[in-house]
Amino acid sequence: MIAMLRLEKRRNVSRAWAVTTPLIAVFLTMLFGGIMFGLLLDEFASAFSAIKLIFWDPLFDESFASYARPQLLVKAGPIILIAVGLSIGFKAGIWNIGAEGQYILGAIFGASVALSFYPQESIFIFPAMVLAGALGGFIWGLIPALLKVYFKTNEILVSLMLVYVAENILASVSQGLLRNPDGMGFPGSRNFKDYPSAFNEEIITNSGMHWGVITAFISVILAYFLFLKHQKGYEIRISGEAPKAAYFAGINPSKTIIFCLGTSGLLAGMAGLFEVAGPAGQITISFNSGYGFTAIIVAFLGRLNPIGILLAGLLMALTYIGGEIAQLMLGLPGASIQLLQGMLLFFLLATDIFTNYRLKFRSL
Repeated sequence: MIAMLRLEKRRNVSRAWAVTTPLIAVFLTMLFGGIMFGLLLDEFASAFSAIKLIFWDPLFDESFASYARPQLLVKAGPIILIAVGLSIGFKAGIWNIGAEGQYILGAIFGASVALSFYPQESIFIFPAMVLAGALGGFIWGLIPALLKVYFKTNEILVSLMLVYVAENILASVSQGLLRNPDGMGFPGSRNFKDYPSAFNEEIITNSGMHWGVITAFISVILAYFLFLKHQKGYEIRISGEAPKAAYFAGINPSKTIIFCLGTSGLLAGMAGLFEVAGPAGQITISFNSGYGFTAIIVAFLGRLNPIGILLAGLLMALTYIGGEIAQLMLGLPGASIQLLQGMLLFFLLATDIFTNYRLKFRSL
């Protein structure tokens, strides 16, 4: 008699697996990431040191913590803000893969407002930048929404292709329209750190807490109540879980598409503005940092739940900071840290199958 393993569909989604799969994915990422680092360093004893440098030392080793703890919020802020916006669409089955482009356009719109007023000082400049950044991201998110509604295009392809358009716009304005006239011909805008009215400075010194981080936390709270208490949240969930039921319930799919893609674009645009006005400091050719793509991993790692996204965003920020330390201390290549981050999504998707299926032995 031969025993074979097969997957059997569960009657209901396993809540236990839904909760534990992100933890399992993190563990497997550490395990296989350690193996990868051991191979890169030609010394498996150093693999543990690399994992410790990435996940432990930034928080608990005092030689790194004074720098790393504030940076944790700085890195996590834009990722969480973008991921919350993406989760709204993902819950409705609307796949915005172009948040990176919306992030870039938000930065460009917001920076343009500030630079148009330079060198005037006013308390209204920064709020105007925030509104402009939100508008830029919203417009860039609205393009795939309207094309999907009126021409039935695929929002995945359109939003992704718009990232490359946004990158070319970024390169163009960095070398032309927004280039610093006092920069001796080098690409890049003026530095907002030298323009107090436009600078997104820390609210509490050496805390990493700036307006972008506060907005990210507010977005988590609002998204939580949207999904839990608001009629729109119900419409979003039912559109993703049971599209036919949503149709018979009278939920307008076009309005849902526009709302989801517009909102995710708006939040990504705000993230771009807060980043360019604060940590980045200026528009440059290399301003885009991949946060828009990283946020996709965070959204799924957080199970599209706002609280989960908050925790996943902090974890992902930790990999950025710890990765920089590991590169400096051990000489690891930057690409290995990106691969480590990609492993999180890979192992999450690999283990996520057990939320809907179970392994069962079958005798032949």
